[in-house]
Amino acid sequence: MTKSHSASYAAAGVDIEAGYEGVRLMKKHVQRTFIPGVVSDIGGFGGLFAPDLSGMEEPVLVSGTDGVGTKLRIAQILNKQDTIGIDCVAMCVNDIICCGAKPLFFLDYIAIGKNEPEKVADIVAGVAQGCVESGCALIGGETAEHPGIMKEDDYDVAGFAVGAVDKKNIITPENVREGDVVIALPSTGVHSNGFSLVRKVFDVENCDLNEYYEEIGESLGEALLRPTQLYVKPVLETIKAAEVHGISHITGGGFYENVPRAIPDGLCAEIDQNKIRVLPIFRLLQEKGDIPERDMFNTFNMGVGMIMIVSEETAKDAVWSLIFHGIDAYPLGRIIKNNEEKVILCQ
Repeated sequence: MTKSHSASYAAAGVDIEAGYEGVRLMKKHVQRTFIPGVVSDIGGFGGLFAPDLSGMEEPVLVSGTDGVGTKLRIAQILNKQDTIGIDCVAMCVNDIICCGAKPLFFLDYIAIGKNEPEKVADIVAGVAQGCVESGCALIGGETAEHPGIMKEDDYDVAGFAVGAVDKKNIITPENVREGDVVIALPSTGVHSNGFSLVRKVFDVENCDLNEYYEEIGESLGEALLRPTQLYVKPVLETIKAAEVHGISHITGGGFYENVPRAIPDGLCAEIDQNKIRVLPIFRLLQEKGDIPERDMFNTFNMGVGMIMIVSEETAKDAVWSLIFHGIDAYPLGRIIKNNEEKVILCQ
């Protein structure tokens, strides 16, 4: 047990003993994520991981980093911190699977105005759950107390993931072909993007987030705080079952910014907008904010958190694989020739 204590540092607003208590409380959550390859426990200066790269001819490491953004404010207002860690993991691992990589390990960073061990442990519990569902290990992290810069009840969460893929299996836009089928992987809600607009439209600082809305069948707070869908396991299994040519994570910038990232020059994703299963929260948001339709599709996922582009011959296999692994996927469009646009939403 450490004997570290600094009365002077505590007087300046940093309670190092609270940090130790936070580590103690989070250990049980972190240890749930340990998979073969984990070499070190938390508490060291670096997280150690020995990956099993057998079977890969030319292993390539893939990294991704992201945060939860201003969705955190919803969690702070509701004083519910146990799911935002899932968002943090999802935003990172959902990115790296777009090139076909399997996530190996994750690290988190929590900046907080005043270190409350139970609050930090709740956040890490969510991170651990996200890692468990993604099959990767939480091998380290950092909690930093920022008195004088952040309010006592304020915090921010960011993460970093590393995965691996055999070089010959990397999914790149160059794989996409005319005639390929675009498949929608539904989202669970707003996920973790566009919350600056969401907070403005609903005036979350002054509204009752616990108010029930008939239009969405739940309270506004429940709908907005629902964690980002983790696509890792269904996508990796589907890569084995079908000929996958492209994957795009629909995050900030919606369809118009993210779909083109998976499309090469000269080709375009022609998406049937009428087939998109738009979630009620987006209709409510659009109506209350009087937001133009194009802006909605240029900001939010609209009910589609990820798209996969697969060969026409294996499209049915891909859909069935995703459904079997818990994702209610459906065809959304096709890849066509077009030198002007990379994504077209048609009605």
